[in-house]
Amino acid sequence: MAKWLVKSEPNSYSWEQFQKDGKTFWDGVRNYAARLHLRAMRKGDEVFFYHSNEGLEIVGIAKVIKEAYPDPNAKEEGWVVVDIKLHKSLKRPVSLKEIKEQKNLSDMALIRLGRLSVQPVKEEEWKAVMEMSEKNVE
Repeated sequence: MAKWLVKSEPNSYSWEQFQKDGKTFWDGVRNYAARLHLRAMRKGDEVFFYHSNEGLEIVGIAKVIKEAYPDPNAKEEGWVVVDIKLHKSLKRPVSLKEIKEQKNLSDMALIRLGRLSVQPVKEEEWKAVMEMSEKNVE
């Protein structure tokens, strides 16, 4: 199964709101590269939920429950959404600052393609972030 990361500004759609909702469709993507990633997502894939602009941290994990279908809010054809459901919160959020401090994560899309709202996460990157979420920060 593939791994992904989606970004949301907490004032638009926060992890806390997602926890209340339990599931949602990931809409509003209007970047061609991000759209390709949405189209590549498969049912069961895991997705990091990242707070952008405020917080700048990975806060939890969702799972894809429905593969790409037309975005009901798009004015133009070709844009898609996926349905995701809440899986779990990280033991503790992992900040962008912490991720940038890890040499083994220097190639992560979150660092290289900072503005991309939907991006792939390599298996080794996923494991590293999960390990970081288990550690206490001093």
